[in-house]
This record gives sequence, structure tokens and C-alpha cells, in this order.
Amino acid sequence: MLTSFSDFFIAPFRYGFMQHGLISALLLSLSGGLLGCVLVLRRLALMGDALSHSLLPGIAVAWLIFGPSTPALFAGALIAGLLTALGSALLSRLTRVKEDASFGSLFIIFFGAGVALLSRLPTRLNLAHFLFGSILGVSPSDLKLAGATSALTLIVFVGFYRSILLETFDPVFHRAIGGRGGLVHFGILALTVLNLVAALQTMGIVLGLGLFLLPAVTAYLWCDRFGRMLALAVALAMAGSVAGILLSYHAGLASGAAIVMCLGAFFLASALFSPTHGAAGKFLSWIRDRRHAAHFQ
Repeated sequence: MLTSFSDFFIAPFRYGFMQHGLISALLLSLSGGLLGCVLVLRRLALMGDALSHSLLPGIAVAWLIFGPSTPALFAGALIAGLLTALGSALLSRLTRVKEDASFGSLFIIFFGAGVALLSRLPTRLNLAHFLFGSILGVSPSDLKLAGATSALTLIVFVGFYRSILLETFDPVFHRAIGGRGGLVHFGILALTVLNLVAALQTMGIVLGLGLFLLPAVTAYLWCDRFGRMLALAVALAMAGSVAGILLSYHAGLASGAAIVMCLGAFFLASALFSPTHGAAGKFLSWIRDRRHAAHFQ
């Protein structure tokens, strides 16, 4: 029994690349779980998807100028994402275009520009690496980036918790009492971009977004308080990361995809069986209401 437990849970992490992948995923789970809750509650989930795809032109420009330099590619992606976030914020405030429409418009422009620039590269760029990552190829520099990003996100949430709470639930009141709502909003978007860039190597920009959003949506089905939702989202992200890496090792699956599959399983189970906000709970509540109404007829 102990041997089987050791073979399943401990043996995979005797390898250095497995340890690096797990640490990176856990670090991104911490920051991603926190940011995902704000994105979900502010109904910015699809804007996060737009931000992730807008990184492409930055990667292409960096490749054209500096070649296949990983720091340059990451810097290019970060600049492109920040320009998208800043541009959408300015468009929504200076024109009549709503923020979701401005995000969608800039996403299309940036993504189209990225594809056009990629066609001019002297060599073919493997987009699958940036879209889906390679969690088992995490280097020490990638770990440092994930650690710094996670630490910065945690510091911001601890230091500006009240402002983030007010901006998430009542931005009008936050501005009325003198809060800098625009700065908080852009700060959240900037942290999202930074975390997506940090997730390029580990999860890729597509699967990395799942690490942010799926735990937050799952926690939303169980929690009615912001603090508890943050804690549960982080815990679910970490649990899904560990389960996904173990699944990928034993089943021979891509690690990033396996993590997202585990997080998706948590979400679907919660959507069905959450006692208050799940489908089964709603159905049972409907049956009780019908029986109660029939009793008085």
C-alpha cells in the first residue's frame, strides 16, 4: 500500500523537471486564483482572453528585432498586452465605445497584426509553444519570473485589498469616496498581462487563462464572501495543478492540458452539485417549492 502510494504521488517528483513544473504551476496558481476572482466578478473573463491573444504581435516584433531571445520575446509580449489594456481603457473613457467592445476591437487588430508579422519572419515560429506552453520544460529563469509575478500579485492584493474589493463590487461608490478606480482597474489588467506572460512557458497563453478563470468560477459557485472566494480559488488552482501534473505523468498527456482538464472537472462537478448555486441544488429547491405550493392548494 505504501509502495503504491509512493509510486503514484512521490515518484514523479523525483525528477528535477517535474519539480520545476510543479513549483511554477503552484506559483501561478496563487496569483492566477486571486486575479481570476476579480475578472469573474467584474465580468472581464472574455477580456482576459482578448489580452492573452493580443500578446502575439509583441512576440512577433521582438523576434524580428532581437531574434529567438526568450527575454526579448517575453518583453515584447508584455508590452503588447499592456498597450491593449491601456488602449481599451482610454477608448472606453474617451469615446462612446464600451470597454468590452474596445477590448474586442483591439484584440482583433493586434491579433491580425501579429499573424501578418509572423508571415514575415525568416523562420517559422512554433506558435504551439506560446499557445500551449511546455510545463515540463520550465527553466530556472522561468521559475524566477513566475515567483516574482506571484509575489507582486500577492503584495498588491494584500496592500490594496480594500480598494480592490470596492472596485470589484461597487466601482461607482469607490469613485464617489475619492478612490482611484481607474488606476485600480488598469492595475488589475496589467497584473493579468504580467501573469499571462509568466505563464507562456508553463501553460501557454491559452491554457494559462484556464488556470486563472476555472478555479475562480468554481469558487464562485461555493462562496458568497470575497475573501473566502479568493482562498478557495487559490486552493482549487493548486489542487488542480498537482492533480493535472500527476495525471499527465501517469497517462502520458500534455501537462498544461491535463491541469485544465482537472480544473474543468472541478468546475463541472460544482456546477452540478453545489448545494446553493449548482444545478442539482436549484432543481431540488424547485421541487420543494412545488410541493410546498401544492400543500396549500
